[in-house]
Amino acid sequence: MRIHHLNCISSCPLGGRLMDGLTPSILQRGHLTCHCLLIETRDSLVLVDTGYGLKDVHDPHSRLSEFFLKQLKPDLRDEMTARRQIENLGFRADDVRHILLSHLDFDHAGGLDDFPSAKVHMMQTEIQGARAQKTWLDRQRFRPQQWSTERNWLAYHAESGESWYGFAKVHALEGLPPEILMLPLIGHTLGHAGVAIQRAEGWLLYAGDAYFYEGEMNVEKPHCTPGLTLYQIMMEKDRRSRLWNQNRLRELVKLHGHDIDIFCAHDVAEFTRLAGRSPDVPVRPLPKEETTRDRDFPREQPLH
Repeated sequence: MRIHHLNCISSCPLGGRLMDGLTPSILQRGHLTCHCLLIETRDSLVLVDTGYGLKDVHDPHSRLSEFFLKQLKPDLRDEMTARRQIENLGFRADDVRHILLSHLDFDHAGGLDDFPSAKVHMMQTEIQGARAQKTWLDRQRFRPQQWSTERNWLAYHAESGESWYGFAKVHALEGLPPEILMLPLIGHTLGHAGVAIQRAEGWLLYAGDAYFYEGEMNVEKPHCTPGLTLYQIMMEKDRRSRLWNQNRLRELVKLHGHDIDIFCAHDVAEFTRLAGRSPDVPVRPLPKEETTRDRDFPREQPLH
């Protein structure tokens, strides 16, 4: 499997350095990624989270809440959407047969509309919590305007599953190779999940929003910026579970860091290290000699 790292539109939050730890001033806007993965399997593409989508770029005020538009001011560029970056690699949008969604927040699910034939895998409790729209903040973060592909959603139940490095109730995914797993990491939302991918050189674990800042995975002295600490508290649905899962991820780093590379959705330094490029630029097209390899995936009939 080949894995591509995509930043599917950065957020530029108020607070600058207090948020990202990198921006020179607290009076400037900060910089957070929307780190997504594109996985080439033998017969299709798999997208892990979608970031913001084309419709979010072209009509943000009908799709996204004014609260988060003002607070985060996403850098809404067409060429940074998952669909455009996938096309830039020489693929078609309908080559994406599967989307693995960590959770349904607007900055992770905005691109669902751009892949109308893809099966969307997520936890059942995430669907239930997002649809309930119980609080004002729920209605700002979970945007039904982005859910045109609900008919394609596949739900996994937290009561069942296998074990993986001490994490229970981990799921193999329907129609996907056994090297790709989904594991519950609840707290940020009630059905939040991570995605583990086995490579020849070890596992890659996408932790989504289980944490926000690279320093939170520091085994000896975990730390986070003040702004992101407050943001995580504001957004959490289950604090006890969120903090417990962060501790479990740190323990994973301590015991198995040589086998497992853990990263989150929004840390600029993590994205730059893994992608080998600035998050401000889209993925580079593949070299010409590589663009014909597995380009023509078998065609499938639409789901409906």
